[in-house]
Amino acid sequence: MLIKRPDDIHSHEITPESFYWNRRRFLGAAGAVAGAALLPGLTPSLPLSTYVGRGKGGEDPGRQGPDKLNSYEDITTYNNYYEFGPAKTDPSQHSGRFRPRPWTVSVEGEVAKPRTFDIDDILRRYPAEERIYRLRCVEAWSMVIPWNGFPLSKLLQDVEPTSQAKYVAFTTIYRPSEMPGQNTSILPWPYVEGLRLDEAMHPLTILVTGLYGKPLPNQDGAPIRLVVPWKYGFKGIKAIVKIRLTRTPPPTTWSLAAPDEYGFYANVNPEVDHPRWSQKRERRLGEFFRRPTLMFNGYGEQVASLYAGMDLKVNF
Repeated sequence: MLIKRPDDIHSHEITPESFYWNRRRFLGAAGAVAGAALLPGLTPSLPLSTYVGRGKGGEDPGRQGPDKLNSYEDITTYNNYYEFGPAKTDPSQHSGRFRPRPWTVSVEGEVAKPRTFDIDDILRRYPAEERIYRLRCVEAWSMVIPWNGFPLSKLLQDVEPTSQAKYVAFTTIYRPSEMPGQNTSILPWPYVEGLRLDEAMHPLTILVTGLYGKPLPNQDGAPIRLVVPWKYGFKGIKAIVKIRLTRTPPPTTWSLAAPDEYGFYANVNPEVDHPRWSQKRERRLGEFFRRPTLMFNGYGEQVASLYAGMDLKVNF
């Protein structure tokens, strides 16, 4: 199978948005060209199904029927982004004043080469790949999203983590004049998140700068956000301004807000229910019936080894 690396992709080869909307054409073309042009930038170190979330014949493992992409409208009008308000429609309605330029991301802490990256420098240094991932919200709804981004490991390698680095902490922008939700006490601000270093370095963990081939919209975390597809969506911190490598586990917003309900790991696990609802099934946006939730959101073959020997009910 020929799968192009990022440096081999030219602008004329990027799939137009209109091409996504026709499911049959998407699958037919994918088979015809072995995914090379439709799924640009996928590194050959992982199986294709890792990215598109499908098994043989386009079927979603463990599910009934194909894993259909959600529309651009779904993704940009239904999401959680409490900086703009608690309702699913608040981000799209209240993010118009947010300014994602100019923007910098500082990388500091246990690194040999701390530095501050300008967002345009990031876009030049780390060519975007297309990754089609499932997103599973802790609230038991889900989507399938074609992200554009690059492995977080590439950026971390450039700053050279020290031998003392064990965790990676992320901080979002604090700008209440443009983010009305930050004027409330619904959560402690600014939003913070964290990963173990080995989770951050895993090739499935990406920093996202776009979706459906377009720049990332304000309501989805512009200009840069984290996506870790085997974890619940709240781990995907948006509008990142600081990355800090640490020796000890960093605080995370939802663990601070409700420590009995949200743990540090937040791995998708249908066997560990939220205290107020079951996690065994999920509602995919656009579908009527609920479907079974897969362990690690279906990425267990790639990531289960990260947690060998751990009690995932205790370390939730």
